[in-house]
Amino acid sequence: MSDHPPYLAGLRLGGRRVVVVGGGQVAQRRVPTLIAAGADVVVVAPDVTPALEGLAHEITWHARAFTAADLDEAWYAVAATDDPDVNAAVSAAAEERRVFCVRADDASEATAWTPAQGRYGDLGIAVLANREPRRSAAVRDAVLDGLRDGSLDRPGAPVVRPGEVVLVGGGPGDPALTSLAARDALASADVVVADRLAPRELLDELPSDVEIIDVAKLPRGRHVKQEQINATLVEQARAGRRVVRFKGGDGFVFGRGFEEVLACREAGVPVSVVPGLSSALAVPARLGIPVTHRGVAHDFTVISGHLPPDHPDSLVVWPAVARLRGTLVLMMAVENAPAIAEVLVAHGRSSEEPVAVVVEGTMPTERLVVTTLGRLAADIEAQAVRPPAIIVVGPVVGVAVGARVGGAADA
Repeated sequence: MSDHPPYLAGLRLGGRRVVVVGGGQVAQRRVPTLIAAGADVVVVAPDVTPALEGLAHEITWHARAFTAADLDEAWYAVAATDDPDVNAAVSAAAEERRVFCVRADDASEATAWTPAQGRYGDLGIAVLANREPRRSAAVRDAVLDGLRDGSLDRPGAPVVRPGEVVLVGGGPGDPALTSLAARDALASADVVVADRLAPRELLDELPSDVEIIDVAKLPRGRHVKQEQINATLVEQARAGRRVVRFKGGDGFVFGRGFEEVLACREAGVPVSVVPGLSSALAVPARLGIPVTHRGVAHDFTVISGHLPPDHPDSLVVWPAVARLRGTLVLMMAVENAPAIAEVLVAHGRSSEEPVAVVVEGTMPTERLVVTTLGRLAADIEAQAVRPPAIIVVGPVVGVAVGARVGGAADA
């Protein structure tokens, strides 16, 4: 390949076919950013990480080996396997079709390079430092920090020290809602232990030598046990590494974050917490649905609905909840929502009480389903509601959405 410097350009990939070959960590970094760019993403790999499997409804996944025909009609390709021969085959097929191709294993043989990327408001920042990814990331971070504080002359100070764990709440999903403290922690990490619901696009901003440990928990699918996550945090920190535990929402609101704090403390590992916007409040607020409103609701209750009301391990006193007059915010409750609605009505809530179901809140695929307690079960089935979703019950929904009760509405 030529040693000439690259010509920098911004690709507009909306609706255009982009092929990613490989299903590991590199693909896990790249795919969310490509989705955010509106690309028609096709992943070709016999196996993928749980986080990529969780994106199955947003991408096309061919669970097999690569063939040259996969690049027919493609506009852009990413060779992201750990097999140089496969990556070379992808590169050759792309060259034949005049498709620009990124190679994860050998940038010198690629026809395109992936820059260190970031966003500040409506500005996109991309830096290429002659195939030096950590330098590219450092310059990008310095630019972003400078934009944030108005100086444009200093890199962000790391917030994590070697041999330490920091639990980072990433917010409800949209990276624009992730705090500066969370971004600073990620920028200083050696290892990122990431949930499926953490803002996935931010993983693509990490330097290439930062290890990503995927601990996704798929609904009724692959599931990493909490004890294994705790052990991973301790093991990595004891090895002298800077470990960021990256979660969606706020790790202390049904995120099992304090279990991880206790595990670190018991092991003598320094641990700190960066709170995040809780999805329980941020997701309804993003759509203009308040959880309190003067003269309508003076209280709100956030409840985990991962267990049905009659489960012997449930700690929720549902008859008492039904007698509350304020707003109920139900998390992890899609599967048990019909039973929850039934018990709420049986113990005093009106079957006509308005309900809002926000599916994949703050994400590009966000949907709003507005219904009532009496119709909740039917509308969840009719509208194919699936996790992640936040369910808001109470008069505030009626105030916010008015006459839209009884069906689906695009947010």
